[in-house]
Amino acid sequence: MDCAFLGINPILFQESFAGNGNGNGRVSLMARSNSNTRRRLPSNLRYPRRTKLPPDFGINHLLKNTTEPSSQTEFKEAEAEAEEDGEDIVWEADEIKAISSLFQGRIPQKPGKLDRQRPLPLPLPYKLRPLGLPRPKKHVKMAPICDQVYKNPNALVGLAREIRSLGVDEDVGLILNKWVPFLRKGSLSLTIRELGHMGLPDRALQTFSWAQKQPHLFPDDRLLASAVEVLARNHELKLPFNLDKFTSLASRGVIEAMARGFIKGGSLHLAWKLIFIAKNSGRKLDTSVYAKLILELGKNPDKHRLIGTLLDELGKREDLNLTQQDCTAIMKTIWA
Repeated sequence: MDCAFLGINPILFQESFAGNGNGNGRVSLMARSNSNTRRRLPSNLRYPRRTKLPPDFGINHLLKNTTEPSSQTEFKEAEAEAEEDGEDIVWEADEIKAISSLFQGRIPQKPGKLDRQRPLPLPLPYKLRPLGLPRPKKHVKMAPICDQVYKNPNALVGLAREIRSLGVDEDVGLILNKWVPFLRKGSLSLTIRELGHMGLPDRALQTFSWAQKQPHLFPDDRLLASAVEVLARNHELKLPFNLDKFTSLASRGVIEAMARGFIKGGSLHLAWKLIFIAKNSGRKLDTSVYAKLILELGKNPDKHRLIGTLLDELGKREDLNLTQQDCTAIMKTIWA
């Protein structure tokens, strides 16, 4: 066995020769130098990097991740559950028919009771405030009794009925004296007209005479006009001898009331005379008085000349304050 020394640090290794039949080997001794002059590998080769991944163009790595990983996972799980649920949805025949009818026209109703009774809506207070809660108090201001009487037609008509129920020898003062504190000017005009409709002109005159003695009720043109109209309609009005003086002193409302009373009572000649005396005195009466007189004169064929005169007077008026009934009456008289 041969040995060879090749350095400071000996290394033994065995050499074998194929040609040696006895199988003997030779051991060689080599030496390795520990010199520091040996070239060292750089760090990038000693610790090589991992292979680079291909770039992902769908993600911007410079942007911050605003969603937390937990929320992302929850969102993905919710999507997965929705997909699983969507796979299990099965549309019924009625639903498919209803959806398809949206593109065709009106939705066909199911057979059954079509005219079903629906509950009525609740009144407004129940919507604004539920039941059981306290409600604000409503302080209703009651009108004085005098205001409830002197303006109330029902009370004044009821007063006329009480007067009608009196005996023949009893005076109207028995009833009117109880209502004195509640009456005002013009209140008894309705009562007097109602007594005229009842056919009691005497009671109407007694009521007017009683009102004349009350300083807070008279003088009043409305009260006087009502009494004059009732008496003229029942032919119990005594005409003054000088109508010219009467028309110049009386108010327009009293003159018109007298003319209406004459027309309703059938005294057309007195109404004609009163209207033209008022016209000559420069007093303009309401056009409705002319219309009523034309209607009554039209019932008599011999009075057509007077109708023409009244129509001429109406034609000169600029303020035609005629109602539909008045216009109809005039047209009916003309075309009769």
